[in-house]
Amino acid sequence: MNAEGAPFKGFLYVGLMIDERGPRVVEYNCRLGDPEAQVVLPLLASDFLELVLAGAQGRISSSPARLAAGAAACVILAAPGYPGDYPKDLPIEGLDIDGRLADALVFHAGTRRDESGRIVTAGGRVLAVTGAGPSLADALNQAYAGVSWIHFEGAHYRTDIGKKGLARLA
Repeated sequence: MNAEGAPFKGFLYVGLMIDERGPRVVEYNCRLGDPEAQVVLPLLASDFLELVLAGAQGRISSSPARLAAGAAACVILAAPGYPGDYPKDLPIEGLDIDGRLADALVFHAGTRRDESGRIVTAGGRVLAVTGAGPSLADALNQAYAGVSWIHFEGAHYRTDIGKKGLARLA
């Protein structure tokens, strides 16, 4: 980008679609968004703050990012009706997966605490469950195991996350 006269500091994410014709660019994002960040950051072995500071100060080439070995996978739990109209304030159960699943994280996206302190739905994309492991299959197992612990009325999620990747690895 510098060579083209458009210097850039920040996060640049390239969204790809991979099919039988190969990879194609779908979008560029200038942010660290979700669920992309939620599947990349758990594998980051570098100090995130140091990477951000190095990027802002123009010295990122001397502080390259290091990733841990393995894989991560993220499954979104959505509200009933999403992406259209969806109800809010549905109580969420099972968020206490810490200790049950060592390699799963829950990221809140469309949640809030109600007046009694319960965590309830507040958006369409309610939660993201990220699993990590030595392989994609292990990461997917952890993500879906985390999803299986969490419940709210009408929750739905995709069941095909990672299947194309697993097929390519076979």
